[in-house]
Amino acid sequence: MKHSVPHDLGKDLAKKATVAAFAAYQERFAKYNPTAAWSEDRAQISFTAKGITLKGSLEVTPTSIDIDLDVPFLLRPFKGVAQDAVKREISRWVEKAKRGEV
Repeated sequence: MKHSVPHDLGKDLAKKATVAAFAAYQERFAKYNPTAAWSEDRAQISFTAKGITLKGSLEVTPTSIDIDLDVPFLLRPFKGVAQDAVKREISRWVEKAKRGEV
């Protein structure tokens, strides 16, 4: 499951916003044990729901923040929820970055 959040922040500020967004997501949704392991401009991410771990990646490019989640068949009904939550959080932090709040 792939999704892209466009931005016009430049790569460095977009990464800063993405890191902040994921940290906020980790705090807000701690019960899902979200994790992110960064290497350059890409992070391996994971969440746990209903005892099953969802894995994927976040990648910051000069014009977008790309999300790719591998969702097992049994959790497909929840994939939109996870994706929308991450997208909302990143979009919110992109806007904060535009206002100089990151």
